[in-house]
Amino acid sequence: QVQLVESGGGVVQAGGSLTLSCVVSGRAGSDLAMAWFRQAPGKQREFVAAISRSIRRTYYEDSVKGRFNISRDNAKNTVYLQMNMLTSEDTAVYYCSGSAVVNYYTFFTRREDYAYWGQGTQVTVSS
Repeated sequence: QVQLVESGGGVVQAGGSLTLSCVVSGRAGSDLAMAWFRQAPGKQREFVAAISRSIRRTYYEDSVKGRFNISRDNAKNTVYLQMNMLTSEDTAVYYCSGSAVVNYYTFFTRREDYAYWGQGTQVTVSS
């Protein structure tokens, strides 16, 4: 059974930084294209960032480009989301997701393309 467990959320002041982690168990993390989504109160879950199996391809939602960085350490079965220059608009529950893919350079931006999900970690940015 594949499990994804996020950590690293918390409360941070506007302009600050946080790094989220997602540990994959149950299968090799290197088999999965990975992504981070977030859901703010009263809003739908939205795409934030994605990374391919090979770490050579990444993709970001426009509002986080230049501020967030997604990375992975396949040896540790872990994916990270480094978040800088946080604003109140970034307040949300952040979810890690994974999808088994064959191609080393594939990633997805739609929720329905990811079969595996973590339980989420709360990020609150105070102004």
